Amino acid sequence: MRSLRVFSYGMIIFMYLPMLILVIFSFNQSRINAAWTGFTFDWYISLINNRYVLEALGNSLIVAVSTTIIATIFGTMAAYAFYKYRFRLRFLWKALIYLPMLIPELLMGLSLLILFSQLQIPLGKLTLILAHVTFSIPFVFLIVMTRLEDMGRELEEAAQDLGASPAQTFFKVTLPVISPSIIASMLLVFTLSLDDFIISFFVAGPNSTTLPIYIYGMIKRGITPEVNALATLLILTTIILVVTAEFIRRRGNKNARSIY
Repeated sequence: MRSLRVFSYGMIIFMYLPMLILVIFSFNQSRINAAWTGFTFDWYISLINNRYVLEALGNSLIVAVSTTIIATIFGTMAAYAFYKYRFRLRFLWKALIYLPMLIPELLMGLSLLILFSQLQIPLGKLTLILAHVTFSIPFVFLIVMTRLEDMGRELEEAAQDLGASPAQTFFKVTLPVISPSIIASMLLVFTLSLDDFIISFFVAGPNSTTLPIYIYGMIKRGITPEVNALATLLILTTIILVVTAEFIRRRGNKNARSIY
């Protein structure tokens, strides 16, 4: 058991050591990452005053917020429909919804680019939002569907036996139970959209550069502490959102079990 514990610690260090080094060197005074010359916040201050970074951040937030709202609505509706109704080839339709999570992002980005080109939709924020919604819906569906299946049908049947209409049953029984999963999926989708690079690279227009694409452009000109500072902020945002989503999901499951 001791060796397994040591192995686990070693694996975690191996996974997070590169990010830790990146964070440390984001405070380096020198423009050269190979040598540590002193501690400074200058690169973070430089980012705040960089209008190109702020513009890319604004584009990322617009796309992420829009994607989160649309994907959450569609994903939740799809999950509830699968929970309520039984129909032929249900397993096949369910597999098709999950499939975008497994398709390589490179292929998905290329296929979306061809689709938008054939439909003559100009590349920009709209195509970015459509593309992000496409790969985000399966994650919402998976999280909400899992909660609905755990909930079972007893609560809804009890509410209907007491005279509640289908709408009252949904808004007063089902929605409160699955709301933590919906909030958790919203945070996860926001994170996925904010971090996505590969698909965004294919479908972004010249005036819709997102933060990951901007970072890629900075790296091509050479890795500076400013790049490290921007990447550090993105990593911290991602960690906070994912941890919050997981906390809300676990808290929701715990509260639901206490009700049963």
